[in-house]
Amino acid sequence: MDPSEQEKTKRFADETVMPATELINASGHKQELQRNFNLLNICAIAITTGNTWVAIGGSVTVAIYNGGPAGVIYEFIVVSVFYWLIAASIAELASAMPSASGVYHWASVTAGRYGRPCGWFAGYWNFLAWIFGAASMSSIVAKQTVAMYGLMHPAFEPKDWHVFVSYIVCTWLCCCTVLFANRALPLVGNLGGFLILSGVLITIIVCAAMPQTNGTDHASNDFVWRDWQNNTGYASNGFVFMAGMLNGAFAVGTPDCTSHLAEEIPRPSKNIPKAIAAQMSIGFFTSLFYLIAIFYAVVDLDRVLQSGSTFPLAEIYLQATGSPGGGLGLLVIAFLPSFLTCIGCYITASRTFWTLARDNATPFSRVFRQVSPVFHNPFNAILLCGGFCTILGCIYVGSTTAFNAFVGSFIILSTLSYLAAILPHLLTQRRNVTPGYFWMKGASGFVVNAISCVYIVVFIIIFCFPFALPTDKVSMNYASLITGGLTISVVAWWFVRQKSYVGPKPIDLDDSMLAKDAK
Repeated sequence: MDPSEQEKTKRFADETVMPATELINASGHKQELQRNFNLLNICAIAITTGNTWVAIGGSVTVAIYNGGPAGVIYEFIVVSVFYWLIAASIAELASAMPSASGVYHWASVTAGRYGRPCGWFAGYWNFLAWIFGAASMSSIVAKQTVAMYGLMHPAFEPKDWHVFVSYIVCTWLCCCTVLFANRALPLVGNLGGFLILSGVLITIIVCAAMPQTNGTDHASNDFVWRDWQNNTGYASNGFVFMAGMLNGAFAVGTPDCTSHLAEEIPRPSKNIPKAIAAQMSIGFFTSLFYLIAIFYAVVDLDRVLQSGSTFPLAEIYLQATGSPGGGLGLLVIAFLPSFLTCIGCYITASRTFWTLARDNATPFSRVFRQVSPVFHNPFNAILLCGGFCTILGCIYVGSTTAFNAFVGSFIILSTLSYLAAILPHLLTQRRNVTPGYFWMKGASGFVVNAISCVYIVVFIIIFCFPFALPTDKVSMNYASLITGGLTISVVAWWFVRQKSYVGPKPIDLDDSMLAKDAK
């Protein structure tokens, strides 16, 4: 390293590492964000950001091709089991190292001497995943908005620009909420949790009761539980089943979301694992009962699959209630928590980028690592996330295939970031981490970590296959191309930045420099 680079790195480190007399948090930095959340708030944020039943409902018409309704239900159950194991692996790392950096921090520590590059890739994969997750939620909300209008105007023909306008409005409403209402975010989370739990209960009751009230029969037990429908073009039903797990993974695949709020809640080592448990358990049961209810309400599956709506779930709701007004009511019930979920995604994405910036891992780090003294949040990082998603929205207007290729890589990028933290943890025999309040003791930790890693490796490959055969340039699965291209970009940026990059450092929970409310 030349003298100028050494001086630059030293100067940046001097600015980011605190004097020995000042208390720090588990990231090794001074506490800059306010600890606004309590346990109830953080659990509500977890449930809201996960929003599992709306996420699985929004993709259900795609999932049906991989096995029909029965396939969707069983695929969801199986993928949830694997994600419980991943969530347990993440929870113990979050408990041991409760840092807003999340997997970026954990990978830097678990990988030992290879921590700097491992953490670098984990951080960028995780950030890109959350950006694409935020864009995906904005598009879901936008499509719900257009579908609600179309439900009451049967002659309406939705266009891509209709979705784009709604997408931009949603994106910046959510960003402005995160930008200017930091103190209100715990209340937003509580509201989201209430809407998700009450919304799924109302939807289940309506879908269970209305078909009989309207004089139409419920779907048969065979249709919901036994009939296997392979409409993908693949000959192997086993492969179809595994590929169909992608839709369930999209719904449950965000167990790290609350870890990025570890510096905004007291006693995060105890509270973050509890929030992860609440998210995964409530998300599973609400989604399972929701899927069963809507499938029993389907009268004509072909009409659902051939629906011209931007949000085909609207057709299921129309069949369930027997009227456009009833369908609209159920869509509104799904729309409200979806909007709040979008806010949660921008909270997580912005915190992830901010933690990279404060370690000098991003362009213009001095700008993006700043915490606003007025709004007490990473204001510039939030703006960047809004701008990034706006660019992705412009791509949607030009090519929905290209947009779907970007947001479709969410699962692969997020699980790669988890793998970058969990696999080194396993390979180093779990010795590089000082246990927190939640820790899987004995052989159980090794077994859970190992199964999680095997699942991620195998299913990253499976999720890169085309969705159906024969395929073409429109229906092709471009997730591997997007992931590979972005990873090459991250590699290139590593070679540019590695000399001045300051990575996370391990901080034990019993360190005397650690503030009491940071443990």
